Amino acid sequence: MFRGVNSLNLDVKGRMAMPTRYRQHLSDVCAGQMVITVDNADRCLLLYPLHEWEVVERKLQKLPSFNKQARRLQRLLIGHATEVEMDGSGRLLVPPPLREFADLEKRVVLIGQSNKFELWGEELWNQRRSEWLAEDDELGDLPEEMETMSL
Repeated sequence: MFRGVNSLNLDVKGRMAMPTRYRQHLSDVCAGQMVITVDNADRCLLLYPLHEWEVVERKLQKLPSFNKQARRLQRLLIGHATEVEMDGSGRLLVPPPLREFADLEKRVVLIGQSNKFELWGEELWNQRRSEWLAEDDELGDLPEEMETMSL
């Protein structure tokens, strides 16, 4: 289970150090093998432990190929999916095309999202977070399953 917001730096080679609190779990569940891909809604990256990505990939592969939106998702998510591995120092190399897509520079933000992480450029993350917090309509139309949920 991944949660929390982590401010990190990319080094000159595009590597980021995975926060220490996640390293042992990632070593245990996927031997540090992960998959990074683009997000289809925001200019950020999605970082999955390999076994979690394989579940998503199987679902994407089952989508109808004649459906325009399904093909778009397959092309974006599977097409950009890149295997990365945590090195002995707990670092991951973010490939240049993906760094460019998400406009990642030195300062980045890694956000735990339960079974995966999101990786944002710090400036864009701060901007988007401020926008979300400022929205007037609170959460908008909630899925039916959340209407009875208590926080």
